[in-house]
Amino acid sequence: MYACTLLLCYLTGQLLGVDGGGDCQLMVKSISGNVYQAGDVVIGGLFPVHMEAPHPEMEFKRKKVNDSCKIFNQRAYRWLQTMIFAVQEINSNPGLLPNLSLGYLAADTCLEESTTLVAAMTMVTGQGVSLADTDCGSAPTVPVIIGDARSSGSIVVADTLGVFDIPMVSYFASCVCLSDSWKYPQFFRTMPSDAEEAQAMAKLLRLLGWTWVGLVSADDDFGRFGSQMLMEALRGTEVCVAYHEVIPKALFQEVAHQNITDKQWIANDAWVTYGTITDPRNIPSLAGTIGFAVRKADIHGLGIGKSLYADVSQLRITYNVYKGVYAIAHALHDMLACQPGKGPFLNGQCPDVRRLQPAQIHHYLRRVNFTTPLGERIYFDQNGDPPASYDIINWHVAEGTIQFVHVGNFVSYQGSSGQFHIDMDRVVWGGGNKHMVPVSVCSSPCPPGTRKAVQKGRPVCCFDCLPCAEGEVSNEIGSLECVRCPERFWSNSNHTVCVAQQVDFLSYNDSMGMILSVISVAGATLTAATSSTFLYYRHTPFVRANNSEVSFMLLLSLKLCFLCALAFIGQPAVLSCMLRHTLFGISFVTCISCLLSRTVMVLVAFRSTLPGKNLMRYVGPTQQRLGICICTLVQGLICMLWLTLAPPQPAERAIQENQRPKIILECAMGSVVAFSLVLGYIGLLACLCLFLAFLARKLPDNFNEAKLITFSMLIFCAVWVAFVPAYISSPGKYSVAVEIFAILASSYGLLLCIFAPKCYIILLRPEKNNKKHLMTR
Repeated sequence: MYACTLLLCYLTGQLLGVDGGGDCQLMVKSISGNVYQAGDVVIGGLFPVHMEAPHPEMEFKRKKVNDSCKIFNQRAYRWLQTMIFAVQEINSNPGLLPNLSLGYLAADTCLEESTTLVAAMTMVTGQGVSLADTDCGSAPTVPVIIGDARSSGSIVVADTLGVFDIPMVSYFASCVCLSDSWKYPQFFRTMPSDAEEAQAMAKLLRLLGWTWVGLVSADDDFGRFGSQMLMEALRGTEVCVAYHEVIPKALFQEVAHQNITDKQWIANDAWVTYGTITDPRNIPSLAGTIGFAVRKADIHGLGIGKSLYADVSQLRITYNVYKGVYAIAHALHDMLACQPGKGPFLNGQCPDVRRLQPAQIHHYLRRVNFTTPLGERIYFDQNGDPPASYDIINWHVAEGTIQFVHVGNFVSYQGSSGQFHIDMDRVVWGGGNKHMVPVSVCSSPCPPGTRKAVQKGRPVCCFDCLPCAEGEVSNEIGSLECVRCPERFWSNSNHTVCVAQQVDFLSYNDSMGMILSVISVAGATLTAATSSTFLYYRHTPFVRANNSEVSFMLLLSLKLCFLCALAFIGQPAVLSCMLRHTLFGISFVTCISCLLSRTVMVLVAFRSTLPGKNLMRYVGPTQQRLGICICTLVQGLICMLWLTLAPPQPAERAIQENQRPKIILECAMGSVVAFSLVLGYIGLLACLCLFLAFLARKLPDNFNEAKLITFSMLIFCAVWVAFVPAYISSPGKYSVAVEIFAILASSYGLLLCIFAPKCYIILLRPEKNNKKHLMTR
């Protein structure tokens, strides 16, 4: 930013001021090189029309003669002419200051603090020589001063004149120290402070995405303080300073000598429009430079009829002078508009403009708010600073010369952070990029799905891009952190958005659920067909010999066993969870109780044929029904207690599948003890039935179902013994599928082992369906 110190174009010349004439003189130090015009209100002006003050007389023995300033400053002379022009323009406008004329008293400061202070003190005390004629008299007192040009001169004058409440409006002093309203309460300026430019430059870097920059400053106070303010403005932002070099004034000669052409230069207002730097040797290196310049304005009428020194091609500081004069004029205008009794001073008094007190004009300058004839809004904040307004200047090359092209603006009004208006299509970039915005980063921005990880020992602009962890996302470029997805959500594969976690359960839409449903319905249908067959042939000897009542109860319980599998399919709900295991437990107990009843009946029937054994009275139809009901009632009581004390409830369980979480919807047991009792009771009855059937295996074949029951119980027990490890090791919905498979497999085992041979005889071997065959051993 601050690559050069403030350089000025030096021309030799002379300013002819009006000095007191005649023999009658006051014994005071006169204002060196001054111009004066009378008026109702006379404003002072301090301008460095010359750049070298005479050396002081150190012996203090005589008055030094021929102590005029040297080295004419054309630029400052134009500022002086602007003040005169503005005063004349205001006086010619009856609507601004009606019945009131402005005058001026301007002095040459010779670019020296002591000369500046003497001129200012002489103005405000009225102790200068007479300026109107040759008569002895004092100069008019000045209630407000335009100036000084330099910050150092402004500080000296503000320190001194502040004691007398005399306001001053500087047009070129940019030191941020002058924004201290406690130390310099009477100081105003139309030049933005260096801090505002530093803030604007920091905003430009962020706007263009330049986060890795080098800082070069001159080896003087301006360069050191300017670079310090820029680094302060960049603190806490994503912009890093790769290096900061303090260099002598021969920077650009060295840049051209080393043929450095791959850099994009960003200039401050000190050199962005400084023509001396635009030497043809610097063009390859500096073409495309972009920077800030104090706002330029074309002041209509300025320079017409003036001398060759009235060059108005770059009216930037000139425009600041113009605004300063108009600020004072508008303050006076507000005074004239004051209504007696409603004034801002004691007892509602209004100021007497023709006997103006400095404190009064200071009061109105604080509140001035107007728009210049060129359309710019002017006011002063609590520190006396104006709105920051800059032109964005771009260096174009045309026919071998540099042209300062206006490509945009930056304006920062009170209460706003500032806005850029840049025509990017007109910008020519440096470093060989031409029409493409250069990229200046230490590390490329991290894409969505990653986060920044600062490299150890390096600035924060140098970082690695680490992918977000599982379950975390970042959906912006350059994210500092990844955000954890909310509950029941998970990151997608790119870690850019949170998606709902997969909810898994055995549904009817799954291929597995459809297959198991079909098998379940097929089993129930087959059981119903068997029941219909037995019902149709219920009067035949074979069906009657097999205790048709128990057979129908067995078939009904088997049908429930097949259908209860359907309760395990679908999204778990309160009712389905309660129905699953209770229906399963009761139907299987009923089924096994029927088989147990038939096994006991076979054993007792053959035992009762032995002499002295009359056991059939204990296993009649009533006793069989009672036994089945008692066995089923026990299971019913267990299930009732289970549903009352700790019923099964729908629950969610998170599992990891392929490194991604999945929510499993299932039915929580509620009580493991109750579930164990249900299964244990079924196992107890099955084992008892198997044992009794095994004892009856050698009974006559025609009457003996024991072998079929034994085989069916072996299948039943084998299925449920294998179920336990398979159930425990199966993840998610597959554990439910294993349980359904065990239910269906054991149900099919019972149905086919018990009833398939009987249906075979009833339907395919009717010749065996007679009493004679059944009685044959």
